[in-house]
Amino acid sequence: MAKKDEEFGEDFRYLVRMANTDLDGKKSIATGLTGIKGVNARLSRVIASHAKLERRQRLGDLSDEEIDRLTRSLEAVAEYTPGWMRNRRLDPDTGDDAHLIGTEIDITLREDMNRLKKIRSWRGLRHEQNLPVRGQRTKSNGRTGMTVGVQRKK
Repeated sequence: MAKKDEEFGEDFRYLVRMANTDLDGKKSIATGLTGIKGVNARLSRVIASHAKLERRQRLGDLSDEEIDRLTRSLEAVAEYTPGWMRNRRLDPDTGDDAHLIGTEIDITLREDMNRLKKIRSWRGLRHEQNLPVRGQRTKSNGRTGMTVGVQRKK
């Protein structure tokens, strides 16, 4: 056990906190940032290069100043990425392209579903009834509740 601790050094952080998420300090920047909801492998490489950090460097080896730079780049990702790379394009409220990270994704999804239910759209009604929303067949698949039909012999 002592040998593994020597491998990382005394200033090594095993957990790095970013965007309300605990990230594994043993992973590289490019791989570790993918633990944040809304950040994929390509976007993590873009964030690392914008923060002027080597993407193969471990998250646990970063200094406080480098973590602050990485956090600022993560928060301002919509300013320096092209529109096609963002996950919230043409927002119904503002009409702008945005990139949501972390719990913002869950909150926005819930608000969108409530808006669809409130205006009584087809998709909103299907969400309310727990039925497939995107046109799938419902005769044989997507069944919920008690099973009806043939029972297995005991």
